[in-house]
Amino acid sequence: MTHPKIGNMAPAFSLLNQDGEKVSLKDFKGKKNVLLYFYPKAMTPGCITQACAIRDYQQEFADLDTVVLGVSPDPVNKLQNFIEKKQLNFTLLSDEDHAIAEKYGCWGMKKFMGREFMGLIRTSFIIGKDGRLMTVLDKFKTKNHHEVALAYLKENL
Repeated sequence: MTHPKIGNMAPAFSLLNQDGEKVSLKDFKGKKNVLLYFYPKAMTPGCITQACAIRDYQQEFADLDTVVLGVSPDPVNKLQNFIEKKQLNFTLLSDEDHAIAEKYGCWGMKKFMGREFMGLIRTSFIIGKDGRLMTVLDKFKTKNHHEVALAYLKENL
């Protein structure tokens, strides 16, 4: 599992959002920074904690000219349910075949409750307005992910 190289152009993607609309990374180039965060599964405890914290700090991300995009292997209808139930105020993207997670080096072997399996490894990427990868965030807990991302943005924008 290797992540894209910091300083290089972030891997391009086009995925469907919670409303079934296509969202592409190029939609934000020259306009916004992007916090692209990969999470394993909607409506699970860690993913709820992470998403709700981002929801609660959405204005701070907006003030830093940063759009948040959450990516998981969940189907579009499950993303819509997640947004509605948790009143999320940012875009979720469906990567059912995990092709984008693989491009970003976030798909690999995981261990949980004594078993090993292939799955999505919780990782975030901050992409600048120029489309280049600014940093990879993979050392955080679900409850402080938003703080780690905001601290990086405040120090580096």
